Amino acid sequence: MIGDTIDDYLDEHGNIKIPDNQTMVDLVDKHAAANGDELAYRFIDYSREHDGEYHDITWNRFGVRLRAVAARLQQVTQPGDRVAILAPQGLDYIVAMYAAVYAGNIAVPLFDPDEQGHTDRLYAVLADCKPAAILTVSSAALGVREIYKHLPAPQRPRIIAVEAIPDGVGESWVRPHVQMDDVAYLQYTSGSTRTPAGVEITHRAVGTNLLQMIDAIGITEKARAVTWLPLFHDMGLLTVILPTIGGKYITIMSPSAFVRRPYRWIKELAAQEDGAEIFAAAPNFAFEHAAARGLPKPGEDLDLSNVIGLINGSEPVSVSSMKKFNDAFAPYGLPKTAIKPCYGMAEATLFVSATRREDEARTVWVDRTELNAGRMIEVDEHAEDAVAQVSCGYVALSQWAAIVDPDTGAERADGEVGEIWLHGGNIGRGYWGRPDESRATFHNTLTSRQPTSHAEGAPADGKWMRTGDYGAYYDGELFIIGRVKDLVIVDGRNHYPQDLEYSAQESSTALRPGFVAAFSVAGDQLPAATGTSNGAEPASAAEQLVIVAERGTGAAKLDPEPIAETVRAAIAKRHGVTVRDLLLVPAGSIPRTSSGKIARRACKTAYLEGTLRGGQRQQAFPDETD
Repeated sequence: MIGDTIDDYLDEHGNIKIPDNQTMVDLVDKHAAANGDELAYRFIDYSREHDGEYHDITWNRFGVRLRAVAARLQQVTQPGDRVAILAPQGLDYIVAMYAAVYAGNIAVPLFDPDEQGHTDRLYAVLADCKPAAILTVSSAALGVREIYKHLPAPQRPRIIAVEAIPDGVGESWVRPHVQMDDVAYLQYTSGSTRTPAGVEITHRAVGTNLLQMIDAIGITEKARAVTWLPLFHDMGLLTVILPTIGGKYITIMSPSAFVRRPYRWIKELAAQEDGAEIFAAAPNFAFEHAAARGLPKPGEDLDLSNVIGLINGSEPVSVSSMKKFNDAFAPYGLPKTAIKPCYGMAEATLFVSATRREDEARTVWVDRTELNAGRMIEVDEHAEDAVAQVSCGYVALSQWAAIVDPDTGAERADGEVGEIWLHGGNIGRGYWGRPDESRATFHNTLTSRQPTSHAEGAPADGKWMRTGDYGAYYDGELFIIGRVKDLVIVDGRNHYPQDLEYSAQESSTALRPGFVAAFSVAGDQLPAATGTSNGAEPASAAEQLVIVAERGTGAAKLDPEPIAETVRAAIAKRHGVTVRDLLLVPAGSIPRTSSGKIARRACKTAYLEGTLRGGQRQQAFPDETD
């Protein structure tokens, strides 16, 4: 931490307390002064060379570019104006993100306008935040101008190509008057049933969350990260902000570079000449993808013994995915403790809880019927009704997570399932321009606490943020059970969709693993033609279970009826519920979020509209947080 230790940021009670001179601007300046000639960021560009082209930037050079772009922004914007970043993955994106903050503006990290599938979301976000300027690169500027061509020239934001600004412009930069509780950037997150909402992330929230990550994962001055995550996504963004306060440089590649050849990521995780400890973050599907397609060629050397943590978050953590990844890379020295199931969300800046550095990922098998009734009761792994639950570790320092009755606001006891409520200095300030929604989400009060409370140390009148996630504590560790609004209720019984989805995909190899969506639909809303339904007519508008599944490799032409019968039998036996309709669709049909999660509510909408039945490939990426 640039000569500091985490103890330098703790108060007399051991809680994080960040000084008033530790804004994002201060952190970069401090780092540049102390380590100016050291590498800040490395981007590996695979767009032209098979083995990639390396582009490096030092802290000194980074500071020069920030001030140049920030000075240009100060010429055409006012403090507090929103500045959107619409650029491809790369060093210019990071410069743009920080330059907006350096100018005293509010950054809005978005994506390359030429990237397919984001059009509707992009228009909605830009209409919501109303940027005064847009930072892009020359190659993407034309796409940005297309977005605003329908507006009169005076109403269009200023479009600035980052790399075209000369260094000398930075001489006119004026340090902005920025305070710790000012908004640094808007982290947009949206649901499939609402327009995007921008979480207001303050400088204090950023600093607090970075320190929480450093403490939880055990990041030292020898540690550095490798990421392919989109820089507009909260997990990708916090990863690249992290070097300003702790650790070494970050190596970045594009998401498509990873998806096409996951070994590129694996190779960068391997031991390097500098002897650094390596950490990374990725959603669950990435571990399965890397295990299947990311192994080195026979005889190729690979040493993964220096990996200290692979943060597995952003979507439900699969026991089978972790096992496949560990089995695939254990022969190359991957520690058993490497995979770190975590929990986080944009409204908390990012990070909430994590498996400790020295711990292996923990799985507990619980009784399915009891879990559906709201209780975690541990059973033997091989018990007939056992269902695996993966621990997301321990809640971060100076952050509080209480398990709450969502109807009464009362804290529930350990082992009982309830909604997760959060409190801490890392929590966002609210949603941009949405006072009512901000109050409903961020300004809640616990009505009562347990004798041994997970709210201990939080102010009695403190405000709590509702996550919309079901969770429970077991042996002091936090378990995430599912989304409140995704709960499937059929015949008065609760079912967690990821549990149904796992049972479905395990029952038949014709289903593509990780690409199954379970949800309930009112009987009188079911499409008239349900090709693989069980033929029963719903007696009323009661909720019925529907499963949509993408066909697996080699299953494109298989008869759907035997597949449906196999899945239906497995669900009935394990869960005691009838699958009213099983819809098999081609690969790419099920909508997913920008981080790779199944977008169940968007899938349900498409199912009811009938667009899934035509095998339409989904291009939208809704983030389901409503």
